[in-house]
Amino acid sequence: MKLNFALVLAGCVSAGFLTGCVGTLDGHHRAGAPWVKDTVEGRYERTPQEIWTAATDVINHQGTLISDDRVKNTLQASIDERKVWVFIQEIDNKTTRVVIQARTKGGAGDVQLASFVDKEIAVRLASNNLTPAARTAVPLTPVTRPKP
Repeated sequence: MKLNFALVLAGCVSAGFLTGCVGTLDGHHRAGAPWVKDTVEGRYERTPQEIWTAATDVINHQGTLISDDRVKNTLQASIDERKVWVFIQEIDNKTTRVVIQARTKGGAGDVQLASFVDKEIAVRLASNNLTPAARTAVPLTPVTRPKP
């Protein structure tokens, strides 16, 4: 009995030491695992405004835009119950840096989602389709069965 209690206590203490605060791209902090990779970086030969438009379109198409901060050059979104931050920084007249960070509800990093968002932005820029994507609604028709 004492051994089980000691093991549970040791597990709780070690879990407390293994978690911490993680800085987000917009300057805030969240609880999470700080040693897990959660960011992807890309550089594009486009203006920051073009990348901002493409990133906003990708976020609106994949999830929900939560925050649009032009002062900090960050977008915050929720995609598949995960938080995503996009930071856009102009390096010079021709190059713009984009950093995407994704975290799950529990605070673990989701580098696969960050990579997916980065690739979607790249596809949007490569296709030169910077207008918002139109969602097409499929009309539902009732199914009628022939009577026997």
